[in-house]
Amino acid sequence: MVERNVTPRRGRGGRERILAAATALFEAQGINATGMEEVAARAPVSKRTLYIHFPTKDELVVAYLRHLAEAGLTIESALDRQDLTPRERLLELFTVSGNGTGPIRGCPFVDAAAEFPDPDSPAHAYTREQKRRFTRRVVELVSELGAADPDLLGEQLAILADGAASRAMVLNDPACGRHARAAAEALLDAATA
Repeated sequence: MVERNVTPRRGRGGRERILAAATALFEAQGINATGMEEVAARAPVSKRTLYIHFPTKDELVVAYLRHLAEAGLTIESALDRQDLTPRERLLELFTVSGNGTGPIRGCPFVDAAAEFPDPDSPAHAYTREQKRRFTRRVVELVSELGAADPDLLGEQLAILADGAASRAMVLNDPACGRHARAAAEALLDAATA
């Protein structure tokens, strides 16, 4: 028996165009300020096509966040750089890029959690798991450095990185990363001495 595709596909690449449009709009104006009709118009796809790919905005937001993580477009990607030592990877978390074309947006996961405050919503749940994964990755790296209590230091560095990203966004000042980096260096030095 041959299964029929009951979901019609309108044109190739509709999903990718929707994600690209959502990414541009979410980064420019925020998630809650962006309507699904606006995403469809920017893609450009029909609202029907948009809802075939993403039946709810929550699903679109999770796909957007997953795309950012998988494409290495978040600060967490620094933890996987093989051209840096473990210490350098950790300190790279505190590089806040101000691209000069718009405001600093901070961490997209923190932004999404703030815009979807219900901890049971799919978007909030996804951001929570990403933050846990991020902390586990930081713990792995501080373990490689021989930290006395890698779980504690990993949590401290994760909190510091999130705080630096949030403060840089609120103040629209990439210098916040430099200040947090100095604190991270002090924590690393004390824990690995």
